[in-house]
Amino acid sequence: MNTIQSTLLHFLAAYPKQPILIAYSGGVDSQVLLDCLSGLKHAKKIHNPLYACHVNHGLSKNATQWQQFAQQQCQQRHVALTVCSVNINRKNQQSLEELARDARYKALIKTAERQKLSNALIMTGHHQDDQSETFLLALKRGSGLKGLSAMASSSVINSHLLARPLLNCSRDTIINYANEQQLIWIEDESNSDIHFDRNFLRQIIIPKLKQRWPSITRTISRSSEHCRDGQLLLDELAQDDLQACCLAASKQNEQALSISQLATLSSLRFNNVLRYFIASQGYKMPSSEQLKQVLLQLNAKEDKSPCITMGKYALRRFQDTLFLTPVFADLSSFSTSIDLTLLRVEKVQKITLPDELGLLQLELIHTHKETTEESIVMLIPDTVENITITFNHKNPRCLPDYRQHSRSLKKILQELNIAPWQRKRIPFVYFDNELAAALGGFVCKPFSIKSSFKTNQPMIKINWLKV
Repeated sequence: MNTIQSTLLHFLAAYPKQPILIAYSGGVDSQVLLDCLSGLKHAKKIHNPLYACHVNHGLSKNATQWQQFAQQQCQQRHVALTVCSVNINRKNQQSLEELARDARYKALIKTAERQKLSNALIMTGHHQDDQSETFLLALKRGSGLKGLSAMASSSVINSHLLARPLLNCSRDTIINYANEQQLIWIEDESNSDIHFDRNFLRQIIIPKLKQRWPSITRTISRSSEHCRDGQLLLDELAQDDLQACCLAASKQNEQALSISQLATLSSLRFNNVLRYFIASQGYKMPSSEQLKQVLLQLNAKEDKSPCITMGKYALRRFQDTLFLTPVFADLSSFSTSIDLTLLRVEKVQKITLPDELGLLQLELIHTHKETTEESIVMLIPDTVENITITFNHKNPRCLPDYRQHSRSLKKILQELNIAPWQRKRIPFVYFDNELAAALGGFVCKPFSIKSSFKTNQPMIKINWLKV
């Protein structure tokens, strides 16, 4: 039994029945993986159901030929193949390699779902030399322990397991197997382009390192494992600190930390728990400079509510709380009018709010018994001609139904302890040009059912159905 076979058998001993989805490009690594797994399956040494997925990125003039090659190779080995075509739209500050990798993993996950594979092993042919390249790229970027941990032999991806069983096998071992089995494979012409950092390492740097230190890929792999162990210890510490600092999620499902508790931590533990907290919500890690900025802004004056934006998310301080939120869209231009005539005929009308804020369901009713805890109800005076819903206001004076005296809207929102960014995401209901309600907050007294009103006076019920 050769090294590749024994390595795969040892890895799969812990997963005797889970279906395997091979990430199959047709290159030598995935070709060896496909050939060895199908051979073990044919010899009845493994019993895992086998599937393969070929992702056509459309980046090469040879992409169609590669797809046909993949279909032929899988058909010869009686392995069901799914072909996924993806479009790569290059974005600023994102490498083509990174975009292609992200598209590839999304396609693999989608394939597993379409095939209805439960707890699948999404398996790649990454090996020890790939691990060295990843480590050196992380070193070039100035990454910390998490980045220097490079690739794990297994990690969770959605409800599946991303498996890299050949990480301890060298590229030479892969090539030797391919030659011994007289395999053919695809040579991607882009692999020779040393303008790509990974190719530069693969073609120029790592061969020189191996020439000087033949065991360099093994020692780099060992260093990567040490970094991973160190990161696991930091994660354990972060879990303890997060438990002490974490507050209950807000009504808007915003995650939050206690600033006074964070202040008890050293700067190193502060950075560690904040990185862990952000990563746990699925966002990319902040840089060291961004963490310094967060710490600086937490010490801003008490009457300030600073916000630090980091790509797709933001850290916002309000009172003694640090909130983690998405970056929100500007909703100030949103406005929609309700056709009262149409509402009287259809009885129910629905409005989709912007920026994933959900749905408003409006309904004309004639009795309090039709209300629920999730809805607000307002009286509609006979003189009202138009109902408008908007997120904008000119700070009118208003009288909520729980107050005895009127006050400016800004002051009332402050009274309600609503964070500044949340105030900009409140749908305001106007009857003609008069504020009638702030949804999720209050109804103005002139339109409240708590006030006296005529029998059978029309009312409007609004349900805010959150996403």
